[in-house]
Formats: sequence, structure tokens, C-alpha cells
Amino acid sequence: MGLTGKLMEVFLHPEEAVPLGKMYLAAKRAKKLPKSPTWAFCYDMLNRVSRSFAIVIQQLPEELRNAVCVFYLVLRGLDTVEDDMALNTKKKLRMLETFCDDIYDRTFVVKDCGEGNYKTLMLEFNNVTEAFLSLDQGYQDVIYDITKRMGHGMRDFIPKEVETVEDYNLYCHYVAGLVGIGLSKLFAACELESPKFASKMDGLANDMGLFLQKTNIIRDYLEDIEELPAPRMFWPREIWGEYAEELDEFKDPENREEAVCCLNHMITDALNHATKSLDYMNELQHKWVFRFCAIPQVMAIATLAACYNNGKVFEGVVKIRRGKTARIVTGLNSYEDLVHAFYGYAGDIAAAVQPAVDPSAKETLQACKDIQDKCEEMVRSVAGKGGLSSQQGSFGSKIALFLLALGYASYAFSLGGVRESLGVSADAGDPMIDLIQKIIAVLCVLGLSVVLCLE
Repeated sequence: MGLTGKLMEVFLHPEEAVPLGKMYLAAKRAKKLPKSPTWAFCYDMLNRVSRSFAIVIQQLPEELRNAVCVFYLVLRGLDTVEDDMALNTKKKLRMLETFCDDIYDRTFVVKDCGEGNYKTLMLEFNNVTEAFLSLDQGYQDVIYDITKRMGHGMRDFIPKEVETVEDYNLYCHYVAGLVGIGLSKLFAACELESPKFASKMDGLANDMGLFLQKTNIIRDYLEDIEELPAPRMFWPREIWGEYAEELDEFKDPENREEAVCCLNHMITDALNHATKSLDYMNELQHKWVFRFCAIPQVMAIATLAACYNNGKVFEGVVKIRRGKTARIVTGLNSYEDLVHAFYGYAGDIAAAVQPAVDPSAKETLQACKDIQDKCEEMVRSVAGKGGLSSQQGSFGSKIALFLLALGYASYAFSLGGVRESLGVSADAGDPMIDLIQKIIAVLCVLGLSVVLCLE
């Protein structure tokens, strides 16, 4: 999107201007690299391959931040091996099995694997292994265990297709559910969350991972099916087989009605993990750990709401507007924010359901009701929560002051007929006083903009 398009988005959604500014500053802070060449490489690659997720990782306390950064890059490396369809199958199977042991080798690199930033990551993976070996043993053990289990699970799915919903859930467990389980163990290891996260939260953590992974699989239909040299698809035949003979038939506009019905069925399946995701986040106590977990989950349900009943999924990748993403990333600070977001997006999906033409409409409405019921349950219990601080009231007051400053600037610069609407001629008044008013207005708007961006 060009500059004109971005400005038009801000013009049409002025409430997103401040969150966009805050996100811009957060992205700049995330690009400030450590002095150590090893860690500089790791955080630079994190910025390159994880997009907005890097901003959330950077906000974690340092010890956990470094462990999560390495964990992410190790699994991104493993995922790059799995995703590279040009890689010899025999070599790929061997690498997926041994990757967990290779991360202990300070000289470990992978040539001719991945593209773009992912290729760079693999060519200089020795920096990641160096960073991994500098972590405390407890963190190393978690990362090794999850990498081993994920690699072996990926290996098992290389020669087979996803036929049943059970296959689908198992694959998503290997590539994403295990990530949630590993993160839970890291949260416990650094003692920012209770010891139960080390072993008693695995089921809920798995659902969190499945919710994210299924959202990505749904959204990326066209990108995945057109991948060269060969597509890899994870939509289960058990679902799509109800609507088509072959999965690629959904690309044909003539099959759009069936494609959208299948899409809605897939989204309904993903929504069934949302309440467990909420249960997991309801147990978090540390504010930055909560934000780290909650932001991707809200992005997921927002993406599902954007994809639901939307035939454009079969024409390209449906993305959340940049400004909406910024509002989620910068504005999600409390349980109340989380509940409000999930409740609202579930309502958006429910409002788009068409029972007369959609075979899965009843199940979709029930899934949305379950999410909203869970949100209401959390609202009733949130009064007793501790450990998360929210500055919503203060931020709201600053927004009000900012809007007043914009109104004063409109008056000072005679914009939009403001003066005339107040019975004042646009040309009336002392030129010197007018100049002073303009200077004050500019200073007020700029000052409050900085305050809000730093909020």
C-alpha cells in the first residue's frame, strides 16, 4: 500500500492514528539491537521473520525475552525445513529428526534451504545455536524437548495428507500446540507465572496453539495451494470433502458458494478452541506475559471474523487493516480488553451467519454463543483478579484532551468552517493574536500526540 492509501486509511479511521503512531515507535524500539553480534543477529532476524510478533516479544522482561527469542528462531528454522518443498524428501526427513540435536552444535548452518530472510536465518544459524547455548539449562531443556517432539511430528506428516479432523488436530498440535506448551514451561521456568504452567496447563496451552494455527491455515488457503514446486494443504478432507471433489476447486469462482460454506465450516471448527484459549489467559498474572499471549489470540479471532463468509479468501490473503492491528497491539492491556475483543468479534461472526444457505450455521452460532458466555463468566470473576494493571481511564482522558486540541486547532486555523459556526468571521481578529493561537494549537496537538504515543 502506497503513502496515499495509508493516509486515506487514517482519514477514514482517525481513531487509529494514535495507535499507529505508538506501533511505529514500538517497531523502532524493537529494531534497536543488542551490542553482542550473536544477539544482534537473533533480534534482527526476529524483526525480519516475525513481523508484529517481534514487538510483543521485545516487551517481555529480558531473561524471558531472550529465551522466547531463541525458542522462536529455533522453531522457525525447523519450520523452514518443513516448508521447503524443493528440499530432497530423504534429506528433509533426516533434518527434521536431528534438528533438536543440531542446535547444540555451534557451527550448525543449513545451505540451500528457504528463501529471502529465511534463507539468511538458515545460512547463519550458528548465531542462534550460540545464543541457545548461552541460556540457562532449564530454558535449554524446554527448547530441546519441544524441538524434538515437533520435528518428529512434522516428519510423520511429510508422507501423508491430512484426511480427518483428528489428523488436522494432531498436525496442528505438532506445529503449534507444542509451541504453547513450551511457552508455558518457559513462563514457569523464569517464575513470572506459577509452577502449574510447567505441567498442568498443557491442554489449554495446546488449544491456544491450535486456535492460532487453524486461523493461519484458513487464511492462507490460496497461498498454500499455489505454492511451487508443489502445494501442501492442511484443510482436512473430512471437512472439505463435503463441498467438493478436489480442494483446488474452491479457486474457481463458479464454485464460490460451496467454497464459502466450506470456509465457514473450517472457521467454526477453529472457534471451538476459543473458550479454552480464554481459560488459559484467565490464569495469567504477569501483565507482559498476558499481553504476549493475548495479542496473537485477539488477532486470530479478528482474522476469523474478517474471513467468515468472505469469498476473497479464495482470491488472496485476507488481512486485518493495519490500523486495527495497531489498536489491538497497543490497546490490549487487561482482562476487560481481552473479553471485550473476543465478545465483539464473536458477535460480528454471529451477525454474518446465514442459516438459510449455510449447512454449519447452527454450529457456528453455538460456537459464538459459547465464546460470549465465557466472556460474561470472565467479566463476573474479573473483579477479584490481581497482577494486571490497566490505565484505560487515564488514556481515555488523554484522548479527550487530544480531541479538544484538534478542535482548538481547527478554530485557530479556520478549518472546516469552525469559526463561522461559532459566529466568528474567518478574517476577524488581530493577526498577531491569530498567530499566537496557531502556535499554541500546534504545540498542544504535537505535545499530546507525543504523550499518547508514549502511553
